[in-house]
Amino acid sequence: MSGPVRLALCACAATLLAAGALLPLVDPWTWIFEAALLLAVQSAAGALARRFVPARAVAVGVQVLVALVLLTAAFAGDRALLGVLPGPGAVQWLGDLLAAGADDVGHYAPPAPMTDGIKLLLVGGVLLIGLLVDVLAVTLRAAAPAGLPLLALYSVAGGLSDGGASGLWFVLAASGYLLLLLAEGRDRTAQWGRLFAGPARGGPPSAARVKSPVRTGRRIGVLALGVALVVPAALPALGGGLLDGLGTGNGRGGGGGTISAVNPLVSLQDDLNQSENREVLNYRSEDGAAQGSYLRILSLDRFTGAEWLPSKRALRDVPDRLPQPTGLGQDVLATEVTSRIAASDDYRQDYLPMPYPATRVRVDGRWRYEPVGRTLIGDGGQTTRGARYQVSSLVVEPTAAQLASAGLPPADLTLEYTEVPASLPEVVAETAAQVTRGSANHYEQAVALQDWFAQNGGFSYDTSVNSGTGAAAIARFLKDKRGFCVHFSFAMAAMARTLGIPARVAVGFTPGTTQADGSVSVGLRDAHAWPELYFEGVGWTRFEPTPTRGSVPSYTVPQAPTGSTDTSAAPTASASAQPSAAPSASESCSALMRKEGACGPSAAPVAADTAGPGFPLGTVALVALGVVLVVLVPLSPLLWRSRQRRRRLYGSGGRTPADAAARTLAAWREITDTAWDHGIVPDEALTPRRAADRVVRLGGLEGEAAAALHRVAGAVEQVLYAPRAHQPARLSEDAALVRTGLAGRAGRLARLRAVLAPRSAVRVVWAVSERRTALAGRFGERVATAGRFLRPSRSRG
Repeated sequence: MSGPVRLALCACAATLLAAGALLPLVDPWTWIFEAALLLAVQSAAGALARRFVPARAVAVGVQVLVALVLLTAAFAGDRALLGVLPGPGAVQWLGDLLAAGADDVGHYAPPAPMTDGIKLLLVGGVLLIGLLVDVLAVTLRAAAPAGLPLLALYSVAGGLSDGGASGLWFVLAASGYLLLLLAEGRDRTAQWGRLFAGPARGGPPSAARVKSPVRTGRRIGVLALGVALVVPAALPALGGGLLDGLGTGNGRGGGGGTISAVNPLVSLQDDLNQSENREVLNYRSEDGAAQGSYLRILSLDRFTGAEWLPSKRALRDVPDRLPQPTGLGQDVLATEVTSRIAASDDYRQDYLPMPYPATRVRVDGRWRYEPVGRTLIGDGGQTTRGARYQVSSLVVEPTAAQLASAGLPPADLTLEYTEVPASLPEVVAETAAQVTRGSANHYEQAVALQDWFAQNGGFSYDTSVNSGTGAAAIARFLKDKRGFCVHFSFAMAAMARTLGIPARVAVGFTPGTTQADGSVSVGLRDAHAWPELYFEGVGWTRFEPTPTRGSVPSYTVPQAPTGSTDTSAAPTASASAQPSAAPSASESCSALMRKEGACGPSAAPVAADTAGPGFPLGTVALVALGVVLVVLVPLSPLLWRSRQRRRRLYGSGGRTPADAAARTLAAWREITDTAWDHGIVPDEALTPRRAADRVVRLGGLEGEAAAALHRVAGAVEQVLYAPRAHQPARLSEDAALVRTGLAGRAGRLARLRAVLAPRSAVRVVWAVSERRTALAGRFGERVATAGRFLRPSRSRG
């Protein structure tokens, strides 16, 4: 195995070993196999290009082209030209997918689900790092700087993982780098030959010993690994990594942690006071019973201390009728109503807004059902844009007595929905215990918390609060007593969990504003967040701690009349009154705007695994074959010319005078073709000496290049005319001097054409034409012979 091939294999292996640190960040981790296959094709393309093309820039360009074609075929094949070529549609799709992947990185905590955007970031990132490592270590023969992109790849994993990447992944990444250094050291020292080290210590001068060429490379690698282990220990710990800040809130100060952008209502303070309240939904209920219901988008049920996230759960096909809501008993009054909902054309949301709990959904498009959160999630890019759908839902009307007498919830549900992070300040639990002192059950505790936030605690609704919504930010909110719906709902859910009440946060819209025609208009400012607490026999139950927003449930008001779920005890925000945490759902919203929280609920990602089509092995194989053809066809003249040069100048041959003469004539043919490639058409009527003078004059050769050309011309004359020819010992070196001299006198475009489109490649066409003429002649002779054989002989008269 040659040195460049060994280096290319080691560079590929080092990249994959460093990419192993990314495996714990995504579930499932099978993407690494696809990345390994594409990286192998990219490395092979680079090895082939370097073998036939001496220009480094051409080899790198071939690798970039191959990587782009592979990514296009793997992620945008249905939008590409011929399935592999990146046209405008494919490029736009890849850009949108990269933006979505950047959003998903900020949305999810590790391990994140394997969305198409995250997969493109991972596979594309591995290909990019692999390209940089290959260029540095193989093309430029500088393996030591190749550790920088490997370090960047490992740093991304360390910055995104909780508590940093595992030591195992560091050892693997360092081993890959060490392997690359050893390969380069072996390649370099092998070019020196075996090193004579002098006589052995204590022996005679003749007892010389020879050092192993690999030993130097090993020492270099061990020293580099030691530095890699020692230096990080002396440096400050990395913060959030290279991608730190992608999933934070609005980017303002305030400390205390921030909530990830998975909740479209978290970091949208810049959008809360917008003057325009555009309509996003319009719905109408058959009997008007559901027109006071909240429209729920998704629930956030996992609190990590820095952010509230939806749990990653398996999706399934939407059933004809949704199952019975969890925990809802038969003795609770529940009336089923049907609503017809229409989404505006500029409202794009992955989740389908519905009254809770929905029992039947009729909607066109590709939607999947998540049973625990009872949400519908778009699949394959499906969104709510312009959707028209019908939802049957239950209007659940529990009584205060039913909630107060609720039994203990299931143990597994309690364990999951009462979990609080260790980073939650003690003041949160202490305040919850103080506010609910004297409460007899969980229901009374929940009502006490709601009333304390909405009425008795001195809180005010303020959309200009700069604090985040993490664990420490909740404590700050309890102290400052200013915030908007996100702060109220997150704080009440966290405090309920400390009391042992299962709690989560729901995101959606308040009921909206009734229009003159009886329909209900829901605008951006109606976006809202509220806590849901679980009571056995009733299920997940809505509470409203945010003052001046939404409506207080009737079952939380003392001596409330039955038959109505909500009451107007708390003022309801009109369409133009209080601004809410509503994002802009404009179709033209950029990825950066979505990142900063200016695009609204459309930024919410799918929080579950979807069953994809799997890795298209056959497609990738066809794509690899297509890439080879696409690369070889335009470069075929260059490849043929490089192969001819090697055969003429460095081809093996015998030691007879005939072989020596053949080598001399081959070198002369190579020189005349090189001059032809640079625009000097050969003249077969001239003698070698006159032809050499012509090339020197037209090519502007001088010095060593001109002398080398005359030496080869003299050797050719001896082969053609002398009785005993003398072959010069520097044919290949003289030909190289002539080629360098011609290239040095030519312009940039002329040099580029001589490499990529050599004129002498027309000899291939001439050879094919001569071969075809010869075959036609032989075929004609055989046909004539067969005709004479089959023609009956004539008798002579």
